[in-house]
Amino acid sequence: MAELSVKHLLGIKYLNEADIDLIFETADHFKEVINRSIKKVPSLRDITIANIFFENSTRTKLSFELAEKRLSADVINFSAGQSSVKKGETLIDTVNNILSMKVDMVVMRHPNPGAGIFLSKHVNASIVNAGDGAHEHPTQALLDSYSIREKLGDVAGKKVVIVGDILHSRVALSNIFALKLQGAEVKVCGPHTLIPKYIETLGVTVENDLRKALNWCDVANMLRIQNERMEISYFPTTREYTQQYGLNKKILDSLDKEIVVMHPGPINRGVEITSDVADSKQSIILNQVENGVAIRMAVIYLLASKIK
Repeated sequence: MAELSVKHLLGIKYLNEADIDLIFETADHFKEVINRSIKKVPSLRDITIANIFFENSTRTKLSFELAEKRLSADVINFSAGQSSVKKGETLIDTVNNILSMKVDMVVMRHPNPGAGIFLSKHVNASIVNAGDGAHEHPTQALLDSYSIREKLGDVAGKKVVIVGDILHSRVALSNIFALKLQGAEVKVCGPHTLIPKYIETLGVTVENDLRKALNWCDVANMLRIQNERMEISYFPTTREYTQQYGLNKKILDSLDKEIVVMHPGPINRGVEITSDVADSKQSIILNQVENGVAIRMAVIYLLASKIK
């Protein structure tokens, strides 16, 4: 049986193209499973998974939990916001306490970039990075690419523009790595203040004009403005941002071709995207949510098969 080249999923930059293909093939299989009347498989009956979220998350946490339960794993949820972390316990203390309960895999979201890498060196469990600061969010990028492949047949050769708050977005970085690895062309679009200086070294081009970017692309991935990560103001007002970088139905209908619209969620309706775009036939936002469970099932299943 083919297997992943990695023991942990810490970031897309540690994967190769064969890994992504294997994850997608496995997700295809699990997508059939979750569309059956009996949606569970007994694959991971003897595996225990801890979901440790040091940052608030609703959708990602629910998606992982559902994926784990569909695979029949035993699941423990640990929300650090309400825990002894607030009393000064360190990351290693927290995880060692959880591992002493004989956990095989840890799904972790943490506000500090590199937290998953740090953890993987100190604990004897498989680590899945569910988002580390503004660094990476690998399962989101995988489900985004998988959704593009499902809609357009392939990722290679497709033109994808990522619009919005690139600077604070772990989704943008993971998507750039994943799309480039699969042979897509990538542009980023947003205000100068929200585009990192180094971005072109990743093999992407910058376009500050939304309409030009949309006329160029096959797929537009509209990112949320991450107000919670902004210590200073990066643009004058939300209204001004929306006027320049928000996608509405009028702009969408005026393009030379029909493009695919994506959003990693949660959506600020009326800011980066209007409701009539989010709910239009060109939007694959709900497909992304459904595919998220299949992709996370695939990742967990493949990593679990490497646990000795």
